[in-house]
Amino acid sequence: MPTATFPGRFDSLAAISKFIIDSAKSAGLDDMATYDVELAVDEACCNIIEHAYGGEDKGEIECECEVTDEGLTVTLRDWGEAFDPKEIDEIDYSKPMEEIGPRGAGLMMIRKAMDDVEFVFGEDGNVLKISKKK
Repeated sequence: MPTATFPGRFDSLAAISKFIIDSAKSAGLDDMATYDVELAVDEACCNIIEHAYGGEDKGEIECECEVTDEGLTVTLRDWGEAFDPKEIDEIDYSKPMEEIGPRGAGLMMIRKAMDDVEFVFGEDGNVLKISKKK
């Protein structure tokens, strides 16, 4: 399984995206599925930098890609502050945008883009495991 570690900086996002796109192509994902994975990983990495680490240069992001017969599983690990995804409310898109606010929109997008989303928090860091089927 290809694994790479990146500095927790916004300027690392391009290198992370390349790593993800290469793995998605190896898994045989089509262009739309590849875009979904890239978008979800980009959002997750931004959340890690902004929320888990509280800013740039405060930790690393480990990215592991597992190519399977079914598709691609990406595991992101950080060692920042954990959060409870259950505390993020589902977004009611029938409300005006001014009432929705920014919290939770990224997590909702990740869940919509991916087939499986799993969070694990423990001594080995914060782990987000996301999968996309072919």
